[in-house]
Amino acid sequence: MEIVRRQGDLLLKTDALIFNEKLDAAWVERLELDETLAERLDAFVSRFGRMQDTLGDKLLPSLLRALAEKLGSMLDNLNKAEKFGLLTSVVDWLDTRNLRNKLIHEYSTDAEEFAIVLNQAHEGVSLLVATYNAMNLYAFARFPVNEWPNALPGTRG
Repeated sequence: MEIVRRQGDLLLKTDALIFNEKLDAAWVERLELDETLAERLDAFVSRFGRMQDTLGDKLLPSLLRALAEKLGSMLDNLNKAEKFGLLTSVVDWLDTRNLRNKLIHEYSTDAEEFAIVLNQAHEGVSLLVATYNAMNLYAFARFPVNEWPNALPGTRG
């Protein structure tokens, strides 16, 4: 939980730095000229993917094991997470997961398409934060301990 909380905190900070202005094709084209902006974007892409990986590949299976649930495929685990109220939608999670590949591959091909993907990823940050917070609350209710990671703050819409 603590690892994902830290990842989420960093992702939210980077998200706030990048999405403080309108992201469109012109913004994407500035990346070639603005090294600082390009580095911020790389940090966002990395943190977005890392948090999603840790949530789906590490934290969710650990939580399911702690609940004595049999682990299955990623899709099976996501369906269980949705059933327990840890995910709002498996479809939304999978769509957000697919953004990672687009964030990497669209970067160098089409500025307009990449701007669309970036804005979708920005919306996906809210899903990642909400999923972490739901897992955190769910686990805390079932496994109370003295020290527990804080929830992440909500994101702007």
